[in-house]
Amino acid sequence: MRQLVRETTLAAEHLIAPIFVTEGTAREAVASMPGVERVPADAVAADAVALYRLGVRAVILFGIPNVKDAEGSGSFADDGVTQRAVRAIKAAVPELVVITDVCLCEYTDHGHCGVLGADGAPLNDATLPVLGRIAVSHARAGADIVAPSGMMDGMVGTIRAALDADGHTDVAILSYSVKYASAFYGPFRDAAATSLRTGDRRTHQMDPANAREAMREADLDVSEGADMLMVKPALVYLDIVHALRARHPALPLVAYQVSGEYAMLKAAAANGWLDERATVLETLLSIRRAGADAIITYFAGDVARWLHDGWP
Repeated sequence: MRQLVRETTLAAEHLIAPIFVTEGTAREAVASMPGVERVPADAVAADAVALYRLGVRAVILFGIPNVKDAEGSGSFADDGVTQRAVRAIKAAVPELVVITDVCLCEYTDHGHCGVLGADGAPLNDATLPVLGRIAVSHARAGADIVAPSGMMDGMVGTIRAALDADGHTDVAILSYSVKYASAFYGPFRDAAATSLRTGDRRTHQMDPANAREAMREADLDVSEGADMLMVKPALVYLDIVHALRARHPALPLVAYQVSGEYAMLKAAAANGWLDERATVLETLLSIRRAGADAIITYFAGDVARWLHDGWP
């Protein structure tokens, strides 16, 4: 009877699995994210096939190059780590939706999301053409969706123009429209080696205290041609997810259950303080109930297996 009258559903096709891709030859465990690994580009196709067989229909890739420089030049290289991973996945399982993170932080030796000025601060306008170049390189490799994550003003419009000019009018843009300067990103920065040498990201990521600003950021991205919107993090910003769902009902809305949320649940479960399966499913259901159409979560593979066994 509970299943008959259930108002909100959670299924494997609602999940997007993040994958950290490296240029190495061996898998590397992420210490702060138990169960998560950095995967060599040459091995990523097998993981993608396994996820697809479980019912997961999309992945988002984060490339981690061996060599980083001040300009993040590896981000748009034709033979870059992300580009190689996209080609491998699309060759192995073409039906799987491949999303690529479009940002400089994984590729720069300073860890910032953009080109730096003489004072060491990110330069918004100087970064935009680089983001367009990255997006085009990902589209040429076969990406279905590009996801700019740097919170640079004008990034969506720049990327849309660059994609269209290169003939990729059918490649969609999932914009990190509402990305807060959150304390929950720590384990991700460990996994992707994006810790800053100096400064912080509060100049371009949102103040956790602000909600009205989130709506304005999303409105701007919609006006520039965003096909999908994202809220990051998810669990502590469910009010933003709910408000954005009401404000832009026609656009798909994605919420990112970030690394810190994952690590907290894993740690509590490991200590016997929480039931991992029940708690994870409840948190994901809350994100769906708030209005998210899809959820990026490091639990994607586990949840797909749990759901296959039947909803509790």
